[in-house]
Amino acid sequence: MSIVKNLAKQRLFEGKLSLGFGVHHLRGSAVGALGAATGFDWLFIDMEHGAMSVDDATRIAMAALTQGCTPIVRCCKDALYEGTRCLDNGAMGVVVPHIDTAEEAKEVVNAYRFPPLGMRSWGGPPIQYGFKAPDAATAQKETNDEVLIACMIETEEAVENAEAIAAVEGVDVLMFGTSDLTATMGIAGQIGHPRVRAAYEKVAAACKKHGKVMGMGGVYDEVVARDYIAMGARFVLGGSDHVFVMAGASARSKFLRGLHGG
Repeated sequence: MSIVKNLAKQRLFEGKLSLGFGVHHLRGSAVGALGAATGFDWLFIDMEHGAMSVDDATRIAMAALTQGCTPIVRCCKDALYEGTRCLDNGAMGVVVPHIDTAEEAKEVVNAYRFPPLGMRSWGGPPIQYGFKAPDAATAQKETNDEVLIACMIETEEAVENAEAIAAVEGVDVLMFGTSDLTATMGIAGQIGHPRVRAAYEKVAAACKKHGKVMGMGGVYDEVVARDYIAMGARFVLGGSDHVFVMAGASARSKFLRGLHGG
């Protein structure tokens, strides 16, 4: 049996935009189907800011594998083992926040790639193979190819080291955490500030030089998002579940109240 394909990574390989659906509060087997039905390519299952356990994350991920929306988890860089457990149980990628140096990026690759790229442990046939035992060597190579690894750029130090981070073999994406970047720059919330734009330009150049993809999170302003996508951001977090629910529910309640006049 072949490994389940990573749709998010496939779109990036084809030069297309790969859109993420943030999962903070949703739980259960329908999450991936909701993401696919609304035009998203991957789930951003958030174990950093969401109150998400490994059990929660893997239940969502296992279901999403066949729903047309690739499950990707975000785990803290001091809890890389949580990402490994998720990869063993349905996830097809990991986003790690606050990666400031090439050395930290190498630790991420070491955790999430099988040898010879890393030191991830083989735990037996995973659900990505339908639990059927594949040839171990073949499976580990296929898994290295399909799993997506994104390192988040959230400080000026990370921007300064972007080229070295992008040069690390096994890293696929350098993804901006734009909100935290503005906070660490002392310009919290100013996502279109010239210093932030300069950071995007620098990281875009590093990604282009080393054949990596630039990612974007924390930018939902239509004008600024357009600019950063034009610079090359293609692994894009489109928003989060609670924001989507609030927007849709607010529009519906406003409409219905308007029919009655209040």
